Amino acid sequence: MAAYIPVAGAFTTYASRFLDPTFGFAMGWIYWFSWTITFAFELIATGLIIQYWEKGLNIGIWIAVFWVLFTAANFMPVRWFGEFEMWFSSTKVITIIGFIIFSICVNAGVGDQGYLGFKYWKDPGAFKLVAIGAGETKDPRKTTPSAMRWTFWGVLSIFIATVFFLGLNIPSTNKDLVSESQDASASPLVIVAQLAGVPILPSILNAVLLTAVLTAANSDVYSSSRILISLADSGHAPAFLKKTNRFGTPYNAVGVCAAVGFLSFLNLSNDGTVVFNWFLSITSVAGFIAWAIISLCHIRFMKALALQGISRSELPYVAPLQPYLSWYGLFFSVLIIITSGFQVFIEWDTSSFFTAYINLILFVVMFVGHKLIFRTKLVPLHEMDINTGSDI
Repeated sequence: MAAYIPVAGAFTTYASRFLDPTFGFAMGWIYWFSWTITFAFELIATGLIIQYWEKGLNIGIWIAVFWVLFTAANFMPVRWFGEFEMWFSSTKVITIIGFIIFSICVNAGVGDQGYLGFKYWKDPGAFKLVAIGAGETKDPRKTTPSAMRWTFWGVLSIFIATVFFLGLNIPSTNKDLVSESQDASASPLVIVAQLAGVPILPSILNAVLLTAVLTAANSDVYSSSRILISLADSGHAPAFLKKTNRFGTPYNAVGVCAAVGFLSFLNLSNDGTVVFNWFLSITSVAGFIAWAIISLCHIRFMKALALQGISRSELPYVAPLQPYLSWYGLFFSVLIIITSGFQVFIEWDTSSFFTAYINLILFVVMFVGHKLIFRTKLVPLHEMDINTGSDI
């Protein structure tokens, strides 16, 4: 869908066009809030990671510093954002590849533990961002499919390999795995370096973890601002949010999204932490709500293509194993949403119930409220707009 109809905000627009404007409204606002709260969370994470080097440091200082940095970065032309992401992402990929090589050496006997092999393998006892940016990508019908494939194979080959070697080199009994430490010393990558007896490597890995969080925070502001533009384009948010400067930067949307980052300062006090955790719980299931609706959009998109006489072979990118994977995604996303707080039904706790399901409750409230006010209807397949924004 993103390669065929590249638009900023992507799936929030698809939900309005392929399902019902009410779906686009409810999902868009839930997902927007999820990204902005994640931005606040990443700001806190930067301070905690830096505390690895200086335990007594007030993380509020770094929250303020990085808030200014990322807000300023997202006011720059979008090509600067792309450059920033490219260099930071390259750093992460190179580090992960280096870590895999290092892990192989550690497993083979380099380090204080000697040869490990499969010593610890025993029973111890009991792709959204690509779519969002499609609307601002040069030649999206060519680059989006390529990005999709790289995302899939990159995650499969690099990150799965990392998890594999972590399992080889860290015993399940290692106490640091369940450490309550809030800094990077609890990171499995750092634990491997410490067990191998390489003193400088933990600091290097911690620095790379910091870059990973920095690039994630930068992406949070970018993604949330583009979702806000999509909501404004669909009439679900104030029109002033669509305004851009001469570089094409949506400065009003960026400003609103960045302002939510101030919620990170709530985490500096005990009372504020409770409130912040409630906000943070919204992010836990928002992604699955989005994927459930994306899957449903894709199912109806394919039906509309067939009904309107457009072959899937004409699309710039043809998703494999369809419609089965879309039904699979829809079913398991809904299942996870429903069961995400199952423990509260075993031992009832009202506070825990709302913490677990506040995101779903907000989605339902916004969905029903919008439906009652605007009386929208499901878009019929033969009326579905699958041409605006495409070249076919």
